[in-house]
Amino acid sequence: MTTTERIRRVPPGPPRTAALRTLLVMGRDRLGMMTSAAERYGDAARLPAGPKELYYFNHPDHAKHVLADNAGNYHKGIGLVHARRALGDGLLTSEGELWRKQRKVIQPAFQHRRITGQAGVVAAEAARLVDRLRAAAGRGPVDVVRQMTGLTLGVLGHTLLDADLGRFDSIGTDFAAVQDQAMFELATLSSVPAWIPLPRQLHFRAARRRLERIVDQLVTERSGTSDRDDVLSRLILSAGREPDPRVGRRRLRDELVTLLLAGHETTASTLSWTLYLIDRHPEVRERLREEAVTVLGDRLPTVDDLGRLRYTAMVVEEVMRLYPPVWILPRKALAEDEVGGYHVPAGADVLVCPYTLHRHPEFWPEPERFDPDRFDPDRSTDRARYAYIPFGAGPRFCVGNHLGMMEAAFVVAMLARELRLTRVPGYAVVPEPMMSLRVRGGLPMTVHPAS
Repeated sequence: MTTTERIRRVPPGPPRTAALRTLLVMGRDRLGMMTSAAERYGDAARLPAGPKELYYFNHPDHAKHVLADNAGNYHKGIGLVHARRALGDGLLTSEGELWRKQRKVIQPAFQHRRITGQAGVVAAEAARLVDRLRAAAGRGPVDVVRQMTGLTLGVLGHTLLDADLGRFDSIGTDFAAVQDQAMFELATLSSVPAWIPLPRQLHFRAARRRLERIVDQLVTERSGTSDRDDVLSRLILSAGREPDPRVGRRRLRDELVTLLLAGHETTASTLSWTLYLIDRHPEVRERLREEAVTVLGDRLPTVDDLGRLRYTAMVVEEVMRLYPPVWILPRKALAEDEVGGYHVPAGADVLVCPYTLHRHPEFWPEPERFDPDRFDPDRSTDRARYAYIPFGAGPRFCVGNHLGMMEAAFVVAMLARELRLTRVPGYAVVPEPMMSLRVRGGLPMTVHPAS
């Protein structure tokens, strides 16, 4: 085989006549579509979807190439391009020099030293969550997703913005509306013109306006102060350097809306899935409680406890394997490339899917089984680095990973020590692949004392 023939090799996949069917499945069962493609075609597939062809790669080496080694050739792709109208040009959707500028502004607020310095704030928010749930014991089910959303918004507000987001009653539902609009546009591969008064459009536009008013209020309250090092202060200073004040205000709004959405949604989803899985596995719950009692006693966790809550971290990591907060990473190839021996043309939509990559049977024995011991350091030394990418990889690796892991470890340990949450019998728990992999329709659970 000549070099040219090898480079022009294309991935297997269904015929072009399946384009409409793929598009319809994409709208109603995205996880099923990715899973079945991996099972049928292997580590690489070419999926016709409407007028497009999606190049789907599902091997750690492929992920490494697209996300890290040749990341400069791959901009954000399908879905996030369509999400730009919903989210604006925040860190999640921006590209090139604008993205590098925004990352430079925000990165210092997420430095490990600064985040660990916020451990007391995170522990205090976790304690308030425990108190709220304890008060609900014996009073019927609570929606765990809603509770985790309130917690993560509280943590985000106090650690990164030095602000109380709990006073804004509609903020959680408004973020849900923005996220739903972004994913609707992904599913249809098009943007419905904003002027068309469809109910979804009207709901989205009202939610976006309310979020922008919240951002404006936070900015107004911060005006005149310049001695803080949180994200809000850094973004205000950056916006003030823009030659055009209107551009500065728009980018400030876009960045804060994106930060608030991505910053709370991913951790809230991970915590919800954690409570669901430990309820299904009482032996895991008991080991968590034993570790929390041994390490913490009856006090709040501190940053020094993170290394001691070893099994807790393993549980969270296994939850993110099965239900990765970032379930898909869409990219667009700027120039033609070769991935795993397959030709990728310039302009192609490329997908790397952590949800299926984390279930690859070559790297994960019994991939559907919940087994936190997979992440025992003695068992995971030989695993391919890019077989597990819950926070993405490469230059666009999630900037908030340290905060998210600390928050999850503290909350899981404190809940395991104090309470036992059980799923309402007969309630179907279904994953919903939105901006994060959330629980569809919430997660009602009943609260009991731990002992």
